[in-house]
Amino acid sequence: MFLIRIIALWSDRNNRGFLPEARFAFFAAGSLHGKQGISMKVTKNLTALVSATVLGSAAMAQEALPTVGKPIAAGKGFQEAATELMRDAVWLDNYILTIITVITIFVTILLGICIVRFNSKSNPNPARFSHNSALEVGWTLIPILILIAIMPFSLATLFKQQIIPDADITIKATGNQWYWTHEYVDHNMGFDSFMLAREELAENGYADDEYLLATDTAVVVPTGKTIVVQVTASDVIHSWAIPSFGVKQDGVPGRLAELWFKVDEGNEGVYFGQCSELCGKDHSYMPITVKAVSQADYEKWLDGAIKEFAGTPRSVKVAAN
Repeated sequence: MFLIRIIALWSDRNNRGFLPEARFAFFAAGSLHGKQGISMKVTKNLTALVSATVLGSAAMAQEALPTVGKPIAAGKGFQEAATELMRDAVWLDNYILTIITVITIFVTILLGICIVRFNSKSNPNPARFSHNSALEVGWTLIPILILIAIMPFSLATLFKQQIIPDADITIKATGNQWYWTHEYVDHNMGFDSFMLAREELAENGYADDEYLLATDTAVVVPTGKTIVVQVTASDVIHSWAIPSFGVKQDGVPGRLAELWFKVDEGNEGVYFGQCSELCGKDHSYMPITVKAVSQADYEKWLDGAIKEFAGTPRSVKVAAN
């Protein structure tokens, strides 16, 4: 028993290998009295330790993740793009903004010319014509050409978002008043995600400015893999949106819509989103937290989550002879 206490103290000192529940299991084992039943209780506590360690290894890996996708005070522009979809959307926005800027400058110059040259003092006797064929053809064709210049890039971006590729991982997101339920379809497991209260942020590894963004459970996905999210709702219309991923999909009761994304490898981190459809009095209190991790960390988390949420174990590939 003394040895078990020493191991527990070492674990507490390093605070790396085990969760608090695991350390408690050790201390509980060391404080048992009586000879009868002690072996069974120690075995039970050691089992709890193993389970906590499995969950803890993934949890600790996630806690070290940087926060990448969240709004910042006085921020301008989009959140940092973490997917190809978002990069395409940002490029398209900048492209169209350039065209809009040129049009705005051109129209402003024309208005200035009209004000200076055609006011009552500068032009007391205005011309009386009412039509100019060349001018009318010009202001009809130029907008058409502008739309033609925008169309191929806009449609390509839209089709890339709406044509759903084969999924490496499928997640079903169900909007409820006022929280999300996330199910990992391939493993028959799921969990509810509720917004953390302000006083719960620090103990869950979140900063104070992430209030209204962080949830008690997070969607965990591996980078470099195609994630398909099936979006629906159980009561009213909700909307699952992660700005850094460039995705937003309404969830309609009785219907199953889909979106997809692939977080770039090297963009491991925490990303926040929120319900983006007015859904009632607590609409602003149903955020979404997604943690993008490496494939190895995802598999560790998945194994622990399958045990915690009683899911179907992932398949094991056996090497051929």
